[in-house]
Amino acid sequence: MKNLWNESDLNMTAAGRIDAADTPAELVELVYASRLLGKDDRLVMHGGGNTSVKCELTDFIGNHVNVIFIKASGVNLASVDAGDFTPVRIDPLRKLQKMYESGQRHSEEDIRRFSTREFKNFLFLNLFTLTDRMVSRSLSPSIETLLHAFLPHRYIMHTHSLALLTLSNQTEGERLCREALGDDYGQVPYIQPGLGLANLAHDAYEANPSIEGLVLHKHGLVTFGDSAKEAYDRMIDGVNRIEERIASAERKSFAVFEMPAQIASVEEVAPIVRGACSFEKTPGEKDYQSFVLEFRTSPALLDYLKIADLEAFSKKGAMTPDFIIRTKNHPLVAPAPDAADLEGFGKELRARVERFTEEYRAYFECQQAATGMSVSMIDPMPRVVLVPGLGLFGLGRSVADAKLTADIAEHSAVAMLDAESIGCFESISEKDAFEIEYWDMEQAKVRKSHNGGEFAGKVALVTGGAGAIGLATAKAFKAKGAEIVIMDLDSAALEKAADELGPGTLTIPCDVTNAAAVREAFDLLSRTFGGLDIVVSNVGVAWQGRIGDVSDDLLRRSFELNFFSHQTISQNAVRVMRRQGTGGVLLYNVSKQAVNPGPDFGPYGLPKAATLFLLRQYALDHGRDGIRANGVNADRIRSGLLTPEMIKARSAARGLSEKDYMAGNLLGLEVSAEDVADAFVHLALETKTTGSITTVDGGNIAAALR
Repeated sequence: MKNLWNESDLNMTAAGRIDAADTPAELVELVYASRLLGKDDRLVMHGGGNTSVKCELTDFIGNHVNVIFIKASGVNLASVDAGDFTPVRIDPLRKLQKMYESGQRHSEEDIRRFSTREFKNFLFLNLFTLTDRMVSRSLSPSIETLLHAFLPHRYIMHTHSLALLTLSNQTEGERLCREALGDDYGQVPYIQPGLGLANLAHDAYEANPSIEGLVLHKHGLVTFGDSAKEAYDRMIDGVNRIEERIASAERKSFAVFEMPAQIASVEEVAPIVRGACSFEKTPGEKDYQSFVLEFRTSPALLDYLKIADLEAFSKKGAMTPDFIIRTKNHPLVAPAPDAADLEGFGKELRARVERFTEEYRAYFECQQAATGMSVSMIDPMPRVVLVPGLGLFGLGRSVADAKLTADIAEHSAVAMLDAESIGCFESISEKDAFEIEYWDMEQAKVRKSHNGGEFAGKVALVTGGAGAIGLATAKAFKAKGAEIVIMDLDSAALEKAADELGPGTLTIPCDVTNAAAVREAFDLLSRTFGGLDIVVSNVGVAWQGRIGDVSDDLLRRSFELNFFSHQTISQNAVRVMRRQGTGGVLLYNVSKQAVNPGPDFGPYGLPKAATLFLLRQYALDHGRDGIRANGVNADRIRSGLLTPEMIKARSAARGLSEKDYMAGNLLGLEVSAEDVADAFVHLALETKTTGSITTVDGGNIAAALR
């Protein structure tokens, strides 16, 4: 592992801070060191690890106060900033340590009660200051605050080094760590983070004040120093010594099982996995909570996945307690997906998911009784699915959560193979795992990262997504938590739309009249997100012409785009949705032309009328699959169809101002693209409505459906 410290970079970081006058120099140095650690996912991943510095501050009334700046819980070290460190008064924390050291409060029950009930409030009550940033981002002091406070060192760094976990998660972990690190590091047996761990860490230091750091067995590595550079250097040096020990071990050979002749593709398997891991929010209502999927594969991962006793091996537990809240204590192992028998794969996978959830419920009931914790069970679905011959899927309520889970699972799989080459991998007990998984301070990390909204875990596709109505619709679904896929013919406009929608948006340039290109697009979104739940078939062009004079070529072109493309989109959506087995919704931009045709608009209105009946046919034929089909009839929306030039010409032809023309309806109000988007969202939420048309035109009796 390379030491990345660079004094020039540190000086530039300090000089470039806008708020340098308000930021202690010690904290600037800590931010720099923390980001270096966060750059390497072999040390920390997604909010893991924590760093701190002790310094003196002056409060508003002039009192000098000893403070520990510690990284807020769940913040990523790679992007941490000064405002992400919570300042806690250190003297009350050390008084707490003295109380327990002197025996005033020392029973295991005292420690357990404090760590589970009083700890969080104690930290908040001793904050030096509460900033707007801390409030707006729900930042709270790290669960490791006491460990950092009880040690005397100025700078402390704590990582979940995979190398350290590989060596310490062993039946003989203490011996192996001593062989690699000598007496330079104290050894702390596993205990849940909190007061108990902080006391043990302090005891280890008191036993040998010359140590450079601590091995927290089955948890992480801690280093400290008088400067951020010293603590950072010690971390890199310690990890390198451990990595050298691991590299010296002879690789272990494992028995493997025979794979099918042909493994199914990711795009075929992902929707089946996604559907199998969904669950009904209310039994019998067919309204499903779904997850977004993130796929990973590599040669090393495929080696892990072909181990003959993979199911037993994968149940050995998590690499570190910090991972459990993201991945649960172990993954689900799927059967190898035989390309010749996807139906059999799906049937066996669903049986394994059912078994997984039954075992999880039994684990919850058993450990709840054993620990006496008064908690409610989170959903029992797996968060990692291992697919032999293919790779693994991370599951999450958002794409960010899914990526996080997949990162952890991928690194853990490779680390477990290394651990087995050294000895025998051994994680924490189920009781310890439960106490971490259901500890409120850990669950708070997950709650904070959840992408809220009615469509959290859902994937929505919008065609014509770069246009006015398409982009407004994509924004409306994203605002309610959906992951967004936008398709359009114009690549440049797509990228501009994606910038407005924000990170995580999947853009697919696509000619929707090309059936092969549409199929490839649906395969891509299946590989990217695992499948889809909502399709807004919005694409269209308003070709005009007097129907007795219009050319066959123009009329056929209009039918290709304004009718057949909707059929192609719908067929591919149904293909994916049926694999998922959790229903879905098809939404169509039909247009008022389908029921209230305008003069010289036959080339546009005729295929739109056919699309209206296409909608109804999908409602009839695929209601049995739980797939709903609904549409919106809109009129006079400023968009690529109704251009400024067209508005000007039509208003002039009617002797109206542009304002009066656009508001030419019963309500006298102009209808916007956002109004149409709201109608699509409404129809997507109406889980017991299908075959319906919602008119969004401000009122036009001639366009009203009976």
